[in-house]
Amino acid sequence: MKLKQRVVLLAILLVIFIFTKVFLIDNLDTSAANREDQRAFQRMLAGLRVALDPRLEHTLQSPWEIAAQWVVPREVYPEDTPELGAVMHAMTTKKIVKADVGYKGTQLKALLILEGGQKVVFKPKRYARDYIVEGEPYAGYDRHNAEVAAFHLDRILGFRRAPLVVGRFVNLRTEIKPVATEQLLGTFMTVGNNTCFYGKCYYCRETEPACADGDIMEGSVTLWLPDVWPLQKHRHPWGRTYREGKLARWEYDESYCDAVKKTSPYDSGPRLLDIIDTAIFDYLIGNADRHHYESFQDDEGASMLILLDNAKSFGNPALDERSILAPLYQCCIIRVSTWNRLNYLKNGVLKSALKTAMLHDPISPVLSDPHLDALDQRLLSILATVKQCTDQFGPDVVLVEDRMTLSHL
Repeated sequence: MKLKQRVVLLAILLVIFIFTKVFLIDNLDTSAANREDQRAFQRMLAGLRVALDPRLEHTLQSPWEIAAQWVVPREVYPEDTPELGAVMHAMTTKKIVKADVGYKGTQLKALLILEGGQKVVFKPKRYARDYIVEGEPYAGYDRHNAEVAAFHLDRILGFRRAPLVVGRFVNLRTEIKPVATEQLLGTFMTVGNNTCFYGKCYYCRETEPACADGDIMEGSVTLWLPDVWPLQKHRHPWGRTYREGKLARWEYDESYCDAVKKTSPYDSGPRLLDIIDTAIFDYLIGNADRHHYESFQDDEGASMLILLDNAKSFGNPALDERSILAPLYQCCIIRVSTWNRLNYLKNGVLKSALKTAMLHDPISPVLSDPHLDALDQRLLSILATVKQCTDQFGPDVVLVEDRMTLSHL
C-alpha cells in the first residue's frame, strides 16, 4: 500500500475512533461501569417510594442501631435500604424525651432527643410553600421543607451523603414544653392564639419567633450522625465573602482551580470531585450558602463531603445562581458516574422522581410545582456546562472515572 493511501486510511480510522468515542460518551457508553450505573439508576427508581412503615423484619435491632450501622466513610446510608421506611417512621413518631436549643449556628433550630436516645435536629416551618424569598440567593430563614427535598434529591443522584430527613408535626404545648430545658423554655411565647419560640442562635431574635398553628408546628427532623463518627469542619474553597463589594478570589481569578488543585486535600483523593458533585447538588436546589462543609475527622481527604444543612435552598424558583457551579466550570472535571446519572434524569425524569420520592412524607406536598419545574431547567444548564468543557478540553480530560469502594463491614 502506498504511503499516501496509508495516511488516508489512518486518517479515516482516526475519525471513526473519535466519532465512536464521542458517540459512546454522549449516549452513555456500554462499558461495564456504565452498565452498572444504569442498573443502579433503575434500582433507585424502583425504591423511590418510601412508605413510613414501623415494621422491622428479620432483626431485633432498633431503628437507631440500624441507621448507625449504615454509616461508612463514603456514604451515610447504603443503596439497598429496605429498613429506610421504618427508620423514618421512628423519626416522625417516636416520643420526644428532651428538647433543647439547637447546636451553634446562625439559624433557629431545636435539638430533640427521641425515645431510645436518638438525637435529631428540628427545623420549624417559617414560610408557606409558595413564598418567594427575594434578595441574595442566601437570603431568608432556613426552609424546613428544603431539608426534606434535599435528602431525597441526594438519594436520586446516588450520592448518599445527606443525613436522613423527614417531615414531622409536633405539639409544642404537650410534646416540647414539658421536656424542654430552661434555656429553650425561656424563648417560648404566645402570639395571638399561636405558641411560638425563638431559640438561641446567631440570628435568633425575640422579635422574629417561629410560630405554630395553634400548638401544632410543622417542621423537619434530621437524624444526628453517630457519635463514633466525629465531624471535621472545613472552609469551602469556593465560599463567599458575604461582604458587599468584596469578592472572593474564585470570583475574579480564572485560574483559581489550578491553585486549589495544589492544596491539600484537593491535590489528591476524591475531595475535589466531591466538591464538584456538591456544586451540582447545590445548583439544583438553589443553595448558595455552603461557606463551610463537614467530613469525618482525621480522614486525610478520603471520606465524603457530607451534605449537611441544606435549608437555604428552594427559596426562589426563578433565580438560577450560576456562580454556584463555579467549581464545575472552573475545574472542568466531573465523575463519569455523576455525568451518567444526570443524563438519565433528563426529559422530566428528575422532577417526576423527586415528586414520587417525597409523596409519602408527612408534610407532603413538600415543594411547590415551580420549584420542581426549576430542577429540570437547572439540570439542562448543568449538562450544557459539561458539554462546553468537553468541547474545550475533550471528554478524556473532563470525565473522570472515580468509583470509590463503599464497605459495610
